[in-house]
Amino acid sequence: MVPVASYAKQKVVVFGLGKSGLSAARALGAGGAAVKAWDDASERRDAALAAGVPLDDPLALDWSKVAALVLSPGVPFTHPEPHPVVRRAVAAGVKILPEVELLQSAMPDALYVGVTGTNGKSTTTALIGHLLERQGYEVQVGGNIGTPALDLEPFAGRGTYVLELSSYQLDLARSLAFDVAVLLNVTPDHLDRHGDMSGYITAKRKIFRFRRPDGTAIIGVDDEYTRGVYEDLLARGDCRVLAISTTDSVADGVYVSDGLLHEAKDGGAAPVVNLTPAKGLPGQHNWQNAAAAFAAATALGVPSASAGGALISFPGLAHRIERIATIEGIAFVNDSKATNADAAAKALACFDHIYWIVGGRAKPGGVSGLEPLYPRIAHALLIGEAADEIAKALEGNLPYRRCGTLDRAVAEAYALARAGRRPDPVVLLSPACASFDQFENFEARGEAFRREVKELEAAGGRGHSAPLRSAVP
Repeated sequence: MVPVASYAKQKVVVFGLGKSGLSAARALGAGGAAVKAWDDASERRDAALAAGVPLDDPLALDWSKVAALVLSPGVPFTHPEPHPVVRRAVAAGVKILPEVELLQSAMPDALYVGVTGTNGKSTTTALIGHLLERQGYEVQVGGNIGTPALDLEPFAGRGTYVLELSSYQLDLARSLAFDVAVLLNVTPDHLDRHGDMSGYITAKRKIFRFRRPDGTAIIGVDDEYTRGVYEDLLARGDCRVLAISTTDSVADGVYVSDGLLHEAKDGGAAPVVNLTPAKGLPGQHNWQNAAAAFAAATALGVPSASAGGALISFPGLAHRIERIATIEGIAFVNDSKATNADAAAKALACFDHIYWIVGGRAKPGGVSGLEPLYPRIAHALLIGEAADEIAKALEGNLPYRRCGTLDRAVAEAYALARAGRRPDPVVLLSPACASFDQFENFEARGEAFRREVKELEAAGGRGHSAPLRSAVP
């Protein structure tokens, strides 16, 4: 834990007691702040109290005596409407900030790498950490990737924090600034929180606040939204700007063509490493992640050859095109992190003969845009709240079954794959939906898939599969 002393002897409200909120409350308390913590959910308040975090209803406080409000990322800030606690803080002129900003105030001498984007940010964040560690750098990885920023450890010397940042966290940021900042891609997502695409992009752009004049911006240029950001930063001219692409060459940056990563600088381009053997980075979308991580690591001084070689040894991340097991020739792949159609497209493009487990809580647009990938899909197994909506989209295009729950979908997918006798079949959980209808988060959904597959594997594939039903969806 990193103690935060910048609010010692001052009253700080921490609202939202998930992982990051609890982390902030503990770190502020360790630094001497008078913490007043709260959550609308009674079970989270009980857990916080059991952990020794002091509770106080913020709507009953005198806000003239509050120095700051640390707001958990999931709490509505501006859309669909501000939470009542936000309204109270704004009315009192109280600073509102995310917990990740407290890390920088507590550890000002560290180097900071920030990574954001609609898809791929967790893999890229972990990959940057991997490249730096392989070169012997003192580095810690956290933020939205799983370990809250303040649960990381303080550096004795000048280490590097590599932080994944969601649009929710960036929306709250006021002074957070980076040495290297990465924007991978932007597709429509979280519009209920940001109002529209303009609000979403505005939040993402906040990552390009630099701590030093020699800061480096690394931007994917393969979509129209990020190309606009790239061009704006080039015109601004106050930082180094590197482009990354997997669809075309770039003049200054990193690009990948047919799996071969190239470094472009000084008017030329040199091949560095062939990514196709990298088992932890399957698919073209991971080439973008690799290009961004390579650019970030070399910007921090890692030699190009060393960074390129370390890409091949990256083991990959849980819940992101993660192979769990192969049973009777059927591969089971966990891509629970694919919470929108664009993310699911990346996994679907990696395989043929797919038994696709899809559904959950629908995101705007549903599964629209995945039609070109339908020929790769043998059968769809529908789960969760979005099943009816997805069924309408698939009607007449793909065979599908409503399974309702994940355990049923795994069993039916296995039975269908066995009966289908297709070459190299894959049971793929890539839901294209949020998890919150049936699971606490995508990690819980992915772990449930893992358990089902491991039980099936332990049974030798016998007696666990659901009986095949009629072909009526």
